[in-house]
Amino acid sequence: MKKMNLAKCVVVLVITFVASLSTYAAKMNNNLIYNAQEVNGLKVAETVYKKDGNMLTNYMKYNYKYNDNNQMTENMSQKWNVNKNCWENDLCIRYTYDNKSVTTEYYKWNSKKNDFILIPEMTVTMDK
Repeated sequence: MKKMNLAKCVVVLVITFVASLSTYAAKMNNNLIYNAQEVNGLKVAETVYKKDGNMLTNYMKYNYKYNDNNQMTENMSQKWNVNKNCWENDLCIRYTYDNKSVTTEYYKWNSKKNDFILIPEMTVTMDK
């Protein structure tokens, strides 16, 4: 009998935990506002804002580049630095296309070198 009550308590606790975690995750997603900019039907930039009550604050910014075939060649992200009140480079993803495959290279911003540095272990080539 005691084991049955303990099992019921554990089940109730687990359900409550999962429900509260789901509610928290849904609430976090509702706090982001997206503002995309398009040119000739292609998304060239997107700014993401965090909603805090009635205020929107800068959060992330994405800039996109395309080749002549409208294939994305670069996706650069920036994070908002509250202390400096400016956008700071974060990550750059570059895409290279050939007849059979697409190569994706990831670069992380290095503020000391003031440049994006390749992260070779994250380079991926996929067949089309």
